[in-house]
Amino acid sequence: MTTTASGPGQGQQNATVLVVEDEPAIATAIAQRLSAEGWRVEVARDGLAGVDAAARLHPDAVVLDVMLPGIDGLEVCRRIQADHPTPILMLTARDDETDMIIGLGVGADDYMTKPFSMRELVARVKALLRRVERAAQAAASAPAEPPLVAGDVTIDRAQRRVHREGEEVHLTPTEFELLVMLASAPKTVQTREKLLAEVWDWADASGTRTVDSHIKALRRKLGPELIRTVHGVGYAFEPPAG
Repeated sequence: MTTTASGPGQGQQNATVLVVEDEPAIATAIAQRLSAEGWRVEVARDGLAGVDAAARLHPDAVVLDVMLPGIDGLEVCRRIQADHPTPILMLTARDDETDMIIGLGVGADDYMTKPFSMRELVARVKALLRRVERAAQAAASAPAEPPLVAGDVTIDRAQRRVHREGEEVHLTPTEFELLVMLASAPKTVQTREKLLAEVWDWADASGTRTVDSHIKALRRKLGPELIRTVHGVGYAFEPPAG
């Protein structure tokens, strides 16, 4: 199922969004709402169809339900990211932080819990598309920027790669931008609200739990000592020794 609209959208123009959702009413509602923004939208109704569609379309963003027939959304996310790194917004029926952490760990960039408002869904997808565009612009100008080096951590902004102790650490696009923002001002406390506004392009402070979940994912990949929690305020990057 493919839906298009000719009217102008406020997000990135000519973007393609893949929706992987097995509940017909939800899939149709999401497709219609996203196509109203001017984006091309294709719907896949099970996990394997979602993987195939992603390989064929190379979409600019994916809206992916966790609970799917065939293979679940976590495995779909793994396969999509292995084939072609893509911003993914996961939809989960349970407000369980463990599920969210697992989703982020397999390569999702964001998540929403059902039921959700279509207005917020559109805002989240727009933020994903803006980050894709911003990353492309940054990559074009990054050769003039030297890598950030903090102890045994090297952040190559041109290649968008991170190494620790000489080993490459795979980060999602959102994790990379979050790390760059923190590491660009070491030992400086960044509030959750500021991180949310700068990395996710959200002005709504209700999303600060998303920041916390991504910080946990970063700590799991890079080590818990690298990012210090300032309770009630936010986080600070602590350069490692060496």
